[in-house]
Amino acid sequence: MLARSALRSSRTLGAARNGAVHTSKRAASSSSSSADASPFRLNMAGTAATAVAIGSLAWYYHLYGTELHAMTMTEEGLHATKYPWVHKEYTKTFDHQALRRGFQVYREVCSSCHSLSRIPYRSLVGVTHTVDEAKAMAEENEYDSEPNDEGEIEKRPGKLSDYLPNPYKNDEAARAANNGALPPDLSLMVKARHGGCDYIFSLLTGYPEEPPPGVKLPDGLNFNPYFPGTGIAMARVLYNELVEYEDGTPATTSQMAKDVVEFLNWSAEPEMDQRKKMGMKVLVIGTALFALSVWVKRYKWSPIKTRKIAYNPPIQGGKH
Repeated sequence: MLARSALRSSRTLGAARNGAVHTSKRAASSSSSSADASPFRLNMAGTAATAVAIGSLAWYYHLYGTELHAMTMTEEGLHATKYPWVHKEYTKTFDHQALRRGFQVYREVCSSCHSLSRIPYRSLVGVTHTVDEAKAMAEENEYDSEPNDEGEIEKRPGKLSDYLPNPYKNDEAARAANNGALPPDLSLMVKARHGGCDYIFSLLTGYPEEPPPGVKLPDGLNFNPYFPGTGIAMARVLYNELVEYEDGTPATTSQMAKDVVEFLNWSAEPEMDQRKKMGMKVLVIGTALFALSVWVKRYKWSPIKTRKIAYNPPIQGGKH
């Protein structure tokens, strides 16, 4: 009996010691974790991470985000005037009457030198022309057909799936017909030039009657202050009443330039109207989902966010 009671006493004493050791360890760990995760250190870490992110974005923009300019104003060209294009507004679309007139200007004036290789006839359906009108325009041109049994390639009338024809067979023929200058393709011209619509409109309407005094240009170049270097191989092509619009709009130089620029903007981004519609849908649906998420957080998560966590320390020593 004496040995059994001594053994029980030693076990009780060991359990108390172990409980005290565990309590001290738990208290030390809780105090160290609370010290490591203090609000001040968490705020400092978040502030430092935010500063690093902002600094990285600023440095990247400094290296690659700024616009490139020429060495002198003469090489840069006169800065184009900013015009209030209606189709650039968030809730506005292309003026399809202007697109039809612009295609007429391109077809009767610009297509003799410049290509529009990324636009098929089917893209014009429902935008500038009807199906029958697009088919009739396509059939006016001939395209290579598939080789026959003898390997010969015959010509066939154009279809809606064909692309607008190139005025030249190749780049060499284009250079030979334009004194060594290569007329660029106009499919993405609005996106390829700094200033976009403003630059092209200013370029088309910026030819003076005579070059300013003291300006000397090489043979074959024409003065235009908006073109980089002020010497451009393309001469003035738009004159009043050069084309006759079907809807009776006066065909002034500025009107034709405005219409063809708007058409070239459509050719560079024909999906603009659909993109704006999709953007409005995203804003409406995103706003509704945001309001729903706020409601869910307020009424569904509030019991979890406001619950109280209590810590009950272990009892020192066991009861017999």
